[in-house]
Amino acid sequence: MADLSSTIAGIRSPNPFWLASAPPTDKAYNVVRAFKAGWGGVVWKTLGEDPPVVNVSSRYGAHLDTDRRMIGFNNIELISDRPLAVNLQEIIEVKRDFPDRAMVVSLMARIEEEAWAGLARRIAETGAADGLELNLGCPHGMCERGMGSAIGQVPEMVEQVTRWVKNAVNLPVIVKLTPNITNILWSAEAAKRGGADAVSLINTVNSIVAVDLDAMAPTPVVDGKGSHGGYCGPAVKPIALNMVAEIARNPDTHGLPVSGIGGITTWRDAAEFLALGATNVQVCTAAMTYGFKIVEDMIGGLSNWMDEKGYRTLDELSGRAVRNVVNWNDLNMNFSTKAVIDPALCIDCGRCHIVCEDTSHQAIRIDAGEGRRVFTVVNEECVGCNLCSHVCPVPDCITMVPEQTDLPYVTWPNDARNPMRVPEAAE
Repeated sequence: MADLSSTIAGIRSPNPFWLASAPPTDKAYNVVRAFKAGWGGVVWKTLGEDPPVVNVSSRYGAHLDTDRRMIGFNNIELISDRPLAVNLQEIIEVKRDFPDRAMVVSLMARIEEEAWAGLARRIAETGAADGLELNLGCPHGMCERGMGSAIGQVPEMVEQVTRWVKNAVNLPVIVKLTPNITNILWSAEAAKRGGADAVSLINTVNSIVAVDLDAMAPTPVVDGKGSHGGYCGPAVKPIALNMVAEIARNPDTHGLPVSGIGGITTWRDAAEFLALGATNVQVCTAAMTYGFKIVEDMIGGLSNWMDEKGYRTLDELSGRAVRNVVNWNDLNMNFSTKAVIDPALCIDCGRCHIVCEDTSHQAIRIDAGEGRRVFTVVNEECVGCNLCSHVCPVPDCITMVPEQTDLPYVTWPNDARNPMRVPEAAE
């Protein structure tokens, strides 16, 4: 069987599935239940010393599909509002009872050296923390106080805070990055310059998830008012995957371990993050939606898939897709694929024809059949956009089949001297 044991920045865990710093890791009761369910590690909910933390009610908003499945999750909750001494004592107790699990502690402070260094030392003195995660990404509440993303959006501050903590303690330091920035590489490179042992991303996306049209206020509504919050869940996964891949394929951050976060709900989601360069993954919204035992499906699914594909360890999987992530200009202009509709699977809903006729290339013809319509792709008009296959409600009814040609690999030219280039991944 595949070996799912994981090591990131020297921190070991029996599997790559950690709970992210969030409400599920706020206290010993939760974390003990998580470890009993099989989670490989946790990042304890962010600790701070000053100023005092007071949370509001309510705190969560949601973006649901028509079947009330969670697409995205929004929160306006702050860092831990429990006394620091209580948190530290519980961390000691949980680590004592589960010594094989990763215990990483998240922390946040104002932009002062002693504030960061002092808090980091207090956590390190417990002897129970395997590493620290610097929360430089929270986009609500704390950033208005000059913390969280207010630091994470300024590369110079990212570098400085990382260096302060690295100089203060002898523990691995993971820097949690905010996605609320123009270029994720700016903060990733800054963290590496500051001595980070790894980075984790993404933190939540600044958002208003919905508007209560009766209260005329953003949700969640707090006494008739609302505010921006942090967006997470399945909807942010594409943003997270792109940012993880950018760090993995950037020469200046090459070799910097990445803990992938953002919308991971299934083993397949985790495998995609790992393939794009993540060393392990962190989960929050899925646990808050389905409970801690979801990790059983994640572990079993990833293990079975790795066995089928012949991956013996996570190291063999991590980063395997990175070489095939290229700039748009390096894609093959001569590649062509066409849609093919399987009449045996077609249920005659007509969605493919509607979207192609109204919004694409009028490439699907309707013919009369025996008691039903027959949909056929007009190859001459089909540009291989994939839209029909995405809207089709029947799995594998519409597939995209590459055309066989002898045309060379041609990219968009950067200049007249280099009109045709074959990127490394295509060689």
